[in-house]
Amino acid sequence: MSRYKLTIEYDGTPFCGWQMQKGLPSVQQSIMEAVERFSGSSVLLKGAGRTDAGVHARGQVAHFNLPGSWLCNTVRDAINYHLKPSPISILRAETVDETFDARFSAIGRHYFYRIIFRRSPLALDYGRAWQVCVPLDVEAMRVAAGLLIGRHDFTTFRSVSCQSRSPVKTLEKLEIHHLGDEFIFCVSARSFLHKQVRSMVGMIKLVGERKRSIADVKVALEACDRQLCGSVAPACGLYLMRVDYPGLLPDAPDDASSSLK
Repeated sequence: MSRYKLTIEYDGTPFCGWQMQKGLPSVQQSIMEAVERFSGSSVLLKGAGRTDAGVHARGQVAHFNLPGSWLCNTVRDAINYHLKPSPISILRAETVDETFDARFSAIGRHYFYRIIFRRSPLALDYGRAWQVCVPLDVEAMRVAAGLLIGRHDFTTFRSVSCQSRSPVKTLEKLEIHHLGDEFIFCVSARSFLHKQVRSMVGMIKLVGERKRSIADVKVALEACDRQLCGSVAPACGLYLMRVDYPGLLPDAPDDASSSLK
C-alpha cells in the first residue's frame, strides 16, 4: 500500500465544491472516480481544504492510499486521462510517508482573491474574478486590511455554518496588490474559518467604495457579530494557491506577480 500526495488545479465553476455531495458533481468525487477507473481500486481522497462551490484552485493538495506500487508520473498521467473533460488537472503526484495527511499536516494555506474594475463585461475572466464598476480606493483598503492581521476572534467574518471549534485564528498576511485594472488580495494563515477570506474581502471592498469606513472594520472585528460583516465576496474570485507542509517544498507560487490568466 502506497500513499500519494496530489497537487491539483481546477476551475470550480461546474462543481458543488471540493467535498462530495449526493447527486452533485464535486472535485473530490471526480478524482476518486478517475483513480478507480485506472487502478481498479476504490480510494478515499482527503483534501487540504474544502473549497466552496465556484472556488478555484491552483495548488490544492490531497492524499490517498493505493494498493501496489505505481510510478508517480503514471499516477498523475492516468488520473488526468480519466478526468477528461472535467476542468481538473493533477499537476504533480508524489509518494509520501503514511503519516502525511493533506489536511492535518498542513502548516500554511495561501489564497488569492481577484477583483477587476471595469465597466465592460468580463469575457476571458468571467467566472474567475469579481467584477466591480465603481473605482476602489486601494490605500484605504490596505489600511483596513492591516487591522485584520494577527490573532483575533474572527466571528464577524465566519459563516454561520462554520464547523470550526474556535473562531480564533491568526491571519499572517493580507496584502492588496493593484495591477492595472485588477486588485489581488494575497491572504495567508495556518487555517481559515468557513468563508473567512470572502467575508474579509467583501468588507474591505466596501471600504474601497467608501460605503464603510476604516473604523467600521475595527468595530466589526471587535464586535464578534456576523451581522456587521457586510457583503460576502462571490466565490468566483477566490483561488486556493498553495498549501505548506513541514519539510516539503512549496508546490505552487503565491506571488501576486504570477499571472492567473
